Amino acid sequence: QVQLVESGGGLVQAGDSLRLSCTASGSTFSSYVMGWFRQAPGKEREFVSSISWNGGRTAYADSVKGRFTISRDNAKNTVYLQMNTLKPEDTAVYYCAVTSSLTTSIGAYDSWGQGTQVTVSS
Repeated sequence: QVQLVESGGGLVQAGDSLRLSCTASGSTFSSYVMGWFRQAPGKEREFVSSISWNGGRTAYADSVKGRFTISRDNAKNTVYLQMNTLKPEDTAVYYCAVTSSLTTSIGAYDSWGQGTQVTVSS
């Protein structure tokens, strides 16, 4: 089972940018679809973005489309989430996870990381 470690979160002001990283253990990273999710206090975990095994296909939640960009570096076993023009409503714990096919369905993902906190002040 792959292990995931997220990093890059922090406290920023509205309009700022952050880049999150998720590094995976194991030699089969390049075969996985990777996804980013987030969970705000008192809310359910929600899909943010996903990327196919070779980076050729991506998907985004409507709320982040045009502001966030997902990418991956299979040589480094790492997936990134570049977050620009951050808004207070982006405040959440951000998680990465793996699955076998490009999907927004949270139930299809497993091997979750521990999450990284992103706080955007107004």
